Amino acid sequence: MKKFIAVLLSLLLVFSLAACGGNNKPAESESPATEAEEKTEEAEPEATEEVPDAAELVSEAFIDPVGAWAQYDELIANIKAETDFAKRTEMMHEAEDILMATQCVIPIYYYNDIYLQKDYVDGIYSNPYATKFFMYTKMSNGADTLKLNLSSEPDFLDPALNSSVDGACLAANSFSGLYTYDASGVPVPACATGYEVSEDGLTYTVKLREGLKWSDGSDLTAEDFVYSWKRAASDETGADYAYMFDNFKDFPNIDVSAPDATTFVFTLNAPCAYMEDLMAFPTFFPVKKEAVEGYADWKTSPGGWCQEAGFVSNGAFVCTGWNHDTSMTYEKNPYWYDADKVTINKLEYMLSADDTAIFAAYNAGDLDFADSVPTDEVASLLDNPEFHIVDELGTYYVAFNCKSKIFEGKTPEQAACMREAFTIMIDRDYICENIGQTGQVAANAFIPLGMADGNGGVFKSDPVGQGYFDPSAVSKDPEGIAEQARTLLKAAGYQFGDDGKLSADTPISLEYLTNTTSGHIAIAESVQQDLATLGIELTIQQQDWNVFLEERKAGNFDFAREGWIADFNDPINMLEMWTTVSGNNDCQFGR
Repeated sequence: MKKFIAVLLSLLLVFSLAACGGNNKPAESESPATEAEEKTEEAEPEATEEVPDAAELVSEAFIDPVGAWAQYDELIANIKAETDFAKRTEMMHEAEDILMATQCVIPIYYYNDIYLQKDYVDGIYSNPYATKFFMYTKMSNGADTLKLNLSSEPDFLDPALNSSVDGACLAANSFSGLYTYDASGVPVPACATGYEVSEDGLTYTVKLREGLKWSDGSDLTAEDFVYSWKRAASDETGADYAYMFDNFKDFPNIDVSAPDATTFVFTLNAPCAYMEDLMAFPTFFPVKKEAVEGYADWKTSPGGWCQEAGFVSNGAFVCTGWNHDTSMTYEKNPYWYDADKVTINKLEYMLSADDTAIFAAYNAGDLDFADSVPTDEVASLLDNPEFHIVDELGTYYVAFNCKSKIFEGKTPEQAACMREAFTIMIDRDYICENIGQTGQVAANAFIPLGMADGNGGVFKSDPVGQGYFDPSAVSKDPEGIAEQARTLLKAAGYQFGDDGKLSADTPISLEYLTNTTSGHIAIAESVQQDLATLGIELTIQQQDWNVFLEERKAGNFDFAREGWIADFNDPINMLEMWTTVSGNNDCQFGR
């Protein structure tokens, strides 16, 4: 069209000159143009659209997520060493500013949790971090076996190596740490009876219960915690959560000791406001040295010792049967410190991520508890007393691999502009209302609403004003947001046709990685449709749960579905996972 208009204007110019004298010479009253001026006029290019500068569009907090991420690592280290809690809170806001400025982490909504539970089942509870506790279950139908589903085949049952929510649930019911959570979500003593802290807040002296036992009947002592914590922190173990120990003195060879069988001592570098939560977290659970190192390849496969039924643990239940990819059986552990309060003798787990099959099994009476519900069934269950919705501290998000090939040839700022275009185009209101359907709040920041700020307040309470963009903007003004996205993509070197979609000369085609649950697939399809407005081609790749986890962790993706439910109620948990060395740094920052 532009070329046609240029030709038409040239013809009109010729006709107008002919009317003035029938030739190309200037009129006598005009000064003759020089040859150079004539050539300039003939070669004058068509006016082109001004391309915005990507460097002017990114946030002031932006740093290169690959080449300059050491700045973020240093900030996190300083936060963890800071003793002024008000200053620490300010620094955590600064860290989130940097994280969000990369545009690699794209929040969708703040989590809640849903599950189905038969009306004859009571006593199951969940903490705000999505860990479910089954040891105090009561069943009024006379059964002594709880039949339930959490998810598919667990990646790791070794509490030091697990990094999934489902694995944490299994660990919490088969291992016990120094602390655990009660039904109100408050940390309470478990293997410990309590502790004392030195005046400077750095040295903890924990007293253990008398008579603690492993599931094989052998004694469990403070030395077992020394071994387990050192193992979890060590580089050789390769735990995703090893960074949780980096505030311990002499990390990674952390300063822990056992003056006697029931006294456990550890020293920190700086006071920690959430130490009880750490003592209740699976990475800090004890494992028996003889069991771990009795596995032939324990050095090269540190989690191999508990990849089959019969492994030694110290929790309410012990794994006695494991039909891989199908089912697991746990039975009551008579040696658990609180065994006299456990009234069910067995847990039978259905291993499946097929929420349609899970729902059918629940309706058929083959499950008493189901932790997954098909998206298209949610609306019909909202008034069902067996359908439960509980609050969680976490964020469902999608993420870019900052080292993806789709950013090749782009400056760091151009790549960030590309990702921001994706961020603003996603219709979060549609996802919350039509896919989530249980009151999820559209998210515009990674740290979730309601999380404590570590200084007696709340880190974020306004779902719009305290975030990084209006989470409902695209549903309110789709054309305006689409034009903003085009501006961002033009700054990254992309061109658009008259239809508002990417030119064939500068396409964007990428793959979205997700697991197979219906809700995740529905969200992927919604994002796919949103981006198609700009002509972006998004292909959805579905993978089985364990493969999906490993591919994300290895950085074998362009764009992937993600979710992070906090491990404890402090923003540092949502921020420290993105350091270069973290095993949970799926975006590959700094690598």
